[in-house]
Amino acid sequence: MRIATWNVNSITARLPRLLAWLESSGTDVLCVQETKCTAEQFPAAELRELGYESVVNATGRWNGVALVSRVGLDDIVTGLPGGPEYEGVQEPRAIAATCGPVRVWSVYVPNGREVAHDHYAYKLRWLEALQAAVAGDAAGPRPFAVLGDFNIAPTDDDVWDRSFFEGSTHVTAPERAALEGLRGTGLADIVPRPLKYDHPFTYWDYRQLCFPKNRGMRIDLVYGNKPFADAVKDGYVDREERKGKGASDHAPVVVDLDV
Repeated sequence: MRIATWNVNSITARLPRLLAWLESSGTDVLCVQETKCTAEQFPAAELRELGYESVVNATGRWNGVALVSRVGLDDIVTGLPGGPEYEGVQEPRAIAATCGPVRVWSVYVPNGREVAHDHYAYKLRWLEALQAAVAGDAAGPRPFAVLGDFNIAPTDDDVWDRSFFEGSTHVTAPERAALEGLRGTGLADIVPRPLKYDHPFTYWDYRQLCFPKNRGMRIDLVYGNKPFADAVKDGYVDREERKGKGASDHAPVVVDLDV
């Protein structure tokens, strides 16, 4: 079984690449982030033509998450239970479903913007709610994983130059402590193997030739419980999908399971 996560940075802009990638990669379940569309605009019909069901939590031009599966979608949860609001709205940042033998969450963790910004405090509250929401499944006997754009680099090795991010979000101690809290529920960081470079970055800014220079970050993560981790046979970042015209600034992260 092949499961992947991909921040597509607008599913409308990325649709031809997404459809081609699903066909070529043999992915069974895809967790999508940053759809940047309404639920009505989501390309469910196009995905159905390829044999994929989909569920989406999206409300407009910002945020938005989805699950795309050709092995079923059951017990769907739309939104983060107990999740905080930002400016009076619970943003569309989480969706969960059971896909065949595996239960997954697709999450798009708030960016945080700046450490002194209200969005940073919101990010930490959101992560606290995520920990509470997944704790039961994390401790259970079924393979379970939370996949998505966490907007956090777990270690200093997960950014191209730690000094470049000094004082910025994505690398602060409270954010990394939130990831430690997730690990405390029984989830482990499933790190894909690097294919070309020493470290598997998943995001590269569009500016300043960051991708050609490999000035990236590993912020698209897979956190799985023990039954999930024990089933992992391979994993990689598909750097090829970050190349060329019309690419997202994130690459898909792919995990193969024997379940």
